[in-house]
Parts: sequence; structure tokens; C-alpha cells
Amino acid sequence: MTSQTTVDKAPQSPEYPAPAPTKGLRGHPWLTLFSVAIGVMMVALDGTIVAIANPAIQKDLGATFADVQWITNGYFLALAVALITAGKLGDRFGHRQTFLIGVTGFAAASGAIGLSDSIALVIVFRVLQGLFGALLMPAALGLLRATFPAEKLNMAIGIWGMVIGASTAGGPILGGVLVEHVSWQSVFFINVPVGVIALVVGAVILRDHRAENAPKSFDILGILLLSSAMFCLVWAIIKAPVWGWGSGTTWLFIGVSAACFVLFGFWETKVKEPLVPLGLFKSVPLSAGVVLMVLMAVAFLGGLFFVTFYLQNVHGMSAVDSGLHLLPLTGMMIVGSPLAGVLITKAGPRIPLAGGMALTAAAMFGMSTLETGTGSLAMSIWFALLGLGLAPVMVGATEVIVGNAPMELSGVAGGLQQSAMQIGGSLGTAVLGAVMASKVSNDLPGNWTDAGLPPLNSAQAEAAAEAVQVGVPPVEPGTPAEIAEKITGVAHDTFMSGMGLACLVAAGVATVAIFVALLTKSGDNAEAAGGGVHI
Repeated sequence: MTSQTTVDKAPQSPEYPAPAPTKGLRGHPWLTLFSVAIGVMMVALDGTIVAIANPAIQKDLGATFADVQWITNGYFLALAVALITAGKLGDRFGHRQTFLIGVTGFAAASGAIGLSDSIALVIVFRVLQGLFGALLMPAALGLLRATFPAEKLNMAIGIWGMVIGASTAGGPILGGVLVEHVSWQSVFFINVPVGVIALVVGAVILRDHRAENAPKSFDILGILLLSSAMFCLVWAIIKAPVWGWGSGTTWLFIGVSAACFVLFGFWETKVKEPLVPLGLFKSVPLSAGVVLMVLMAVAFLGGLFFVTFYLQNVHGMSAVDSGLHLLPLTGMMIVGSPLAGVLITKAGPRIPLAGGMALTAAAMFGMSTLETGTGSLAMSIWFALLGLGLAPVMVGATEVIVGNAPMELSGVAGGLQQSAMQIGGSLGTAVLGAVMASKVSNDLPGNWTDAGLPPLNSAQAEAAAEAVQVGVPPVEPGTPAEIAEKITGVAHDTFMSGMGLACLVAAGVATVAIFVALLTKSGDNAEAAGGGVHI
């Protein structure tokens, strides 16, 4: 780990020269921040905007519950697996070029999704979206490091984190408006003009930067091992409700995943230029920051996946109404982010992050008590509490992870921070989805029988369970009104029991994250620059 003395001198050393003086627009620090923020906003927004569109996509394309999960999981997994590799590509070939290629590819993949007429094509292009998005994120952080002087870098990182947090929180509102008044395709089409703006502005503003001692080779085997480990793990979690948690197939995939993780760790200690230098994790605060991001994303993004189905399919809200009902969450994240930045600057990250996760745990516990007839006020309280809890974690995580990395590995650390969030989001959707599916499968037959409904054969029971997992009553056309009402009641009650259990699991994950947050601290790089995150 780089010493404090080394870090303090880094910005003036020959190895880490201070940013060159700028003349005109190209390379101007604050214009660079504005430029990369457009691309980062597009990627972060897509992480949650699709949650509102999922019910419409599911109905329009006849997708299954697992298909809908893969719309989210494919995107998050591609991002998570490719982020660190993409960061190394930026170091080798230049962050400006990498960023502009990422912007172009992301916008093109978004347009292709809007033109897709099958769920398979949507998933394929969502994966491509994730891969191009991965080029954007580390390149953005690399460009900020190259253009901002040390004493201003933490301020830039703080605003960068605010853009991600605000975009993530704003997704449901924008998605609701677009789905309600245009179409679910417009959720993706909107990225095309935004991408064009980001490309033009970036081409004019961004200055090419290539890291000192850029890598000459790539850890191909490390990439394959990490990708295989992540795919097998999430695939096993998603398919476990179908195969059964005691199934040999389920545990075969989990075992292969574990073996790939072990081999990946071993290989990274042997290869000359590893994908993830394991020495980074000798820093307890950095490791805690990465784990914290994973746990936060599991609780937040995993829980948000079900909230949209609850609002639209159980409460019968329109897409716009469901987005507006999430406004307390969005608003508290946007308002809370600068306040959290000030608090982290004065008190350090430890207490704000632990307090934020405590509020998140309380909010998820409160959401587990929601019922089919819960009113808007009660929902708003829990959503607002969730946004208030997430704000310091969203803003502070980059400072904790990047600030505790050696200067020469801060780009990799930035990739780790984003990878942790994407992996957490993917695992959260998969794990909580598995919890929901298992609970529905266990409760639905008994609830169905208790309501005095006609018995279902195995195929009908399976189809009914899939519908109930997204809050849709499995009412066949022509069903008498009295029977339809009973089916609707059973479906909604069963969905709520599954969602309640999923939120309790998310609350438990957030509680564990409180103790992880207590291991964080401001990094040497942040201290050298004059403190924590500045807003």
C-alpha cells in the first residue's frame, strides 16, 4: 500500500504530474466533469428506469418472470464483469477514446432495444448496453483524475457520485412518464439523443489522457474466470426455484462458481498484470467499502424490483402514478446527497455510512409491512426513509474506495466501486427474486385451496405461480366475476407475503452493512487533497 508521504507528493511527482494548464474548452476541469456527467447519467439512469418499464415489457412481449429478471440481470452482469477490464482498456488506449466509444455503443444498443420485437432480443441488447456502459464509467473517473488538481479532485468525485445517485433515483419518475404517455420503447429511445449530445460535447471538451506505465497485456484468463464465476452464481440463484434448492443441478452451478472464484484468486497472484490486483484488499477500509456497495445494492435495487410490481399490479396504478409514488425516495436522495457530502467532509464517512445503512434497514423493514390496502402516506414514509438512508452511501462510497487505493491503482479502484454496485444489484434481484418465487410456490396452493377455488393441474399451477410472482391475478377470460374476485384476492395476498419476506431479507442485508460501514474511513488520497467529499 502506498504510504502517506508518497500519496501527499503524488500530484507533483514525475510519475503523477499535475494536470497541464488548460487553454480554451478542451481539457477544462469543470467542463470535463459536465461532459462525462452526461454519459454517466445515461448509464446510471438505465439501471432503474427500466424497473418501471418491466411490467409493460412483460405484458407486451409475453415474458416470464425469469425473462424480466434477465432484462435487469443481463445489464448489471455485463457492467459488473466488464468494468475493471474496461478501466484497463482506458489506461492502455486512452480514457477519452474509451469514453466516446462507450457513449456511441450505449446509444446504439439502446435504439436497438426499442426496435426489438422479442424478449430474447431485448435481453441480448441489454447485455450490449451493459458492455458499452462499462467502457463509460471507469473512463469518466480516469478523465476526472487526469484533469482535476489534487485539491479539487474530491469535490469532482463527490459531484460525480451525486449525478449517479440522482440519476439512479430519478429513473422511476422519468420511466413512469415515458411508459404512460409514450411507450416502453421510449425508455430506451431517449438514450439516442442523449448519447449524441454526450458524443459531440465529449469530442469538443475531453482531452486525451493515457496513464503512466499503461498495461501492455490483458489478463484474458482472469476475465474468463471472473465472468464464469459470476454467471454460474446468478444463474443458479435464478433457476433454483425451478430446479429446487436441493437439486444437484443447482449445487453444480454453485460449485462451479466457487471453483472459478478460487481459481481466479489464485491466478491473480501469479499473472504479471492481473485483472484485479489482490493487494488492493490489504486495505481494510477499501475492502469494507467494496462490500458495503454490494450489500447496499442488494437491499436497494433488489427491493426496488418488486416495488414497481406492487404499485402497478397490486394497487393498479399507472406507470406515471407509480413513479410519482416513488418521488419521496427520489427527492430524499437528491436532497440528501449534498447534505451527506457536507456531513462526510466534517465527520468522515464512517458514521454517516453506518447511519445511512441503519435507515435503509429500517425502511426495508417498514416496507415488509405493506399490505394490499396500504395508503400513499404510509408508503411515502418508508420510501422517503429509504432515500435518506441511501444518500450518504451513494455519495461516500467512491471517496472511501478510491481514496484508500494507491494512486497508481485508483482507476482499478474506481472500477471496483462500480462493479460492486452492479454485482450487488444483479445479486439483489436474483436473491430476492428467488425468495419471492419460493414463498409464492409454497403459499399459493394452500391459499388457493383455502379460498375454495377449483383445483389446478401442475401446468396451471406453474403458470399461476409465475403470474402471482409479479402481482398479476391468473384470471382466465370468461371467469365469473365472483371467482375472479377470489383469485385476485388470493394472488395479491400471496404476492404480498412474498414481497414482505423479500423486504425482510433486504433489511437483514442492510443491517449487516451497518457493521461493515464502521470499518470505513477517509482515504489517504482524500486526506492529501484536503478532506472528504466536497459538494
